[in-house]
Amino acid sequence: MAATPLRSIPVHLFTGFLGSGKSTLIRRLIEQKPANERWAVLINEFGQVGIDQTMFESRDDVIVKGLPGGCMCCQLAFVLQATLVNLLHRHRPDRLLIEPSGLGHPAGLLDTLRSDAFAEVLVVQDIVALLDPARLEDPRAREHDTFNDQLAMADAVALTMTDRAGSQAVAAAEAFVEQLWPPKKWVAHAAHGELDVNVLMESGRHTPAAGGVSNRHAALRDPGARMLVLDEFVTQAPQPGRPVAARGQALGYHTQGWRWSPTEVFDLDRLTLVLDRLPSGLRVKGVLHTDAGWRLYNRGEGAASLTVSAWRQDSRLELIGEAAVMPPADDLLAAIHACRVRGEKVDALP
Repeated sequence: MAATPLRSIPVHLFTGFLGSGKSTLIRRLIEQKPANERWAVLINEFGQVGIDQTMFESRDDVIVKGLPGGCMCCQLAFVLQATLVNLLHRHRPDRLLIEPSGLGHPAGLLDTLRSDAFAEVLVVQDIVALLDPARLEDPRAREHDTFNDQLAMADAVALTMTDRAGSQAVAAAEAFVEQLWPPKKWVAHAAHGELDVNVLMESGRHTPAAGGVSNRHAALRDPGARMLVLDEFVTQAPQPGRPVAARGQALGYHTQGWRWSPTEVFDLDRLTLVLDRLPSGLRVKGVLHTDAGWRLYNRGEGAASLTVSAWRQDSRLELIGEAAVMPPADDLLAAIHACRVRGEKVDALP
């Protein structure tokens, strides 16, 4: 018997600059998911390693697909359609949530979602842009075309990290959003990533922004950059004492990442001290096997968090930043290996 055709699956797109809390917000939404729905979550990471997908526990009613190795809006555009087709037909979700890279421009993604291939299958709902009030204090963010275009194309805004920001910063963010054009349908506070799932369920269709957006994102692409796609990186199983490294460069940013065998264990206190001392301009994410158990390390805009992780496949670490703040890879790797309390001796890397 032929399967029922896929039709009118709601798609929820969550944009936001690096470290704005997109994965945390999606995890909180999943906790409120209606029991009768199956969700698919597509997570695009600019980095090579795929850290964000490790934040989600495996379950039958929520399928999480990672798409690391660049921006799905440009570097990975050629694999996005195939990934979506496979995800939809294999798992037949009732709802699709998409998290683009923090450096991703939503225009290219929207073109794919609204193309003829998905015309009868997908319905793009209100696009939600996440905004950390602290970002508005950084002129590099306020002047960044992608940052501004993400907000311009959004139908609604969720203010994240409001539990860390002072009342003046939150009020300034509210005033900033109030002046955006076109006006937003709603603005919500999402401290600790908390957003009422009913906001998602009751959202309407995305309203395209009038006047278009900047095309400088496309100009930032590096056609010669080596960006990994799909599962090319994670299929290389790390061996004890032989971490697998990967690096990339595009859109004006550099990435450096490693994966270690799960048998290697790090001293949590010493390791977090090494990571906390990295330049404040770096985005740092990792899931690591430590002497205190498996831990997720997440740092953005200088604020770091450390939480318990259900991930057990391997240890992973990723740095994203401009070239000026990237530390020498060999020096950092040596400092990390000095934090090991159990594992094979690490040979010199080429």
